[in-house]
Amino acid sequence: MSSAFKAVQVSDSVWWVGAIDWDLTDFHGYETTRGSTYNAFLVIADKITLIDTVKKDYTDELLSRISSFIHPSRIDYIISNHSEMDHTGALPEIIRTVQPEKIFASAKGVATLKDYNLIGEHNEHLLEAVKDNQVLDLGGGHTIRFLDTKMVHWPDSMFSYLESEKVLFSNDAFGMHLASFERYVDELDPWIVNYEATKYYANIFWPLSPAVSKAVKKTRDSIGVGNIKVLAPDHGPLFRKQKDMESIFNSYDKWIAGEVKKHKVVITFATMWESTAKMARAIAEGAASEGVDVKFCPLSRTHRSDVSTELLEGDALIIGSPNLNSGIYPTVADTLTYLKGLKPASHKLLGGVFGSYGWSPASLPQLSNFLEEMKVEVFEGPVKTKYAPSKDVLLEGFEYGRAFAAKLKEND
Repeated sequence: MSSAFKAVQVSDSVWWVGAIDWDLTDFHGYETTRGSTYNAFLVIADKITLIDTVKKDYTDELLSRISSFIHPSRIDYIISNHSEMDHTGALPEIIRTVQPEKIFASAKGVATLKDYNLIGEHNEHLLEAVKDNQVLDLGGGHTIRFLDTKMVHWPDSMFSYLESEKVLFSNDAFGMHLASFERYVDELDPWIVNYEATKYYANIFWPLSPAVSKAVKKTRDSIGVGNIKVLAPDHGPLFRKQKDMESIFNSYDKWIAGEVKKHKVVITFATMWESTAKMARAIAEGAASEGVDVKFCPLSRTHRSDVSTELLEGDALIIGSPNLNSGIYPTVADTLTYLKGLKPASHKLLGGVFGSYGWSPASLPQLSNFLEEMKVEVFEGPVKTKYAPSKDVLLEGFEYGRAFAAKLKEND
């Protein structure tokens, strides 16, 4: 069939029919500078099955890829691994076009699809809730086993494992936001793949690590990484080489356990008239002089989601802010609110505070309170200056950085 968008074969009976979003710049509050993909898959069996759909804006692309291989009306079943709208936005149009026999989802997934009004009351009879480890026979020797993976990262989440061809459809788990024409991890720059996978975990899964841990263990126990020929998440490239699958599973083990790169200090701050910035540089110089790894993240050019990405594998956080309207500078407050929601306390972070002010240092105790609420151990200080920092204040900042780094190494 003639089509501008083509399906891509993944295994003997599985075809990728998703969409590439080159324009995505923000997802759940984190910056997606490399866009994303919304992965959907066709399983060709006696009962032709569509696994997940795409964001509503990309419905035509999904239908075009399906049509490049089969007529959409031939689809019998739809499986929804995750009800979030980037995977189900196209579902109403797909239901109208396909008129499927059944739509399978977890019990929570069925409820969520109804709550999102994606099915329509006249189609609710199509919905069928599946249980953990339930097997669906597609005919022709193909079966799909469902794994309940609730809170990875929504209550409805589940994995689907095509047992006959050892393809694991893992919805958001093991994914990343990365738009590309390449469909596989091994076709892409390893540094970019590692960064985007890390960033995805840091900004989506970090606060849900206990649930992710259960899902990873369940996958290992019930399937085994060695029994996965293709690992197919709903965002980003697929994994087809064993070493790449082992690598992403090992990375998840590390992130779940809160393992960090020892002596990695993330310094992030905002500045109005360069006073806080000068102090930040002095503190960073002092810390670096003790041999620790310093990640310098001025909020004028560092998005909050990149701060969290650096912090995922860090063991220290130093925050700086000028005083504004008797409070923390807005971009600093924004970043701290965001980090607090990610629950970084699993790292047992060491924290520090610094800043400048004019007639009221009110922002400094607020910074300390934020860190304490995040269960971060606050180091001595804060380092502060009224208006512009003198040479003595900058020297104090340098010594503070040295002492902070020494304390961090003591914590080993």
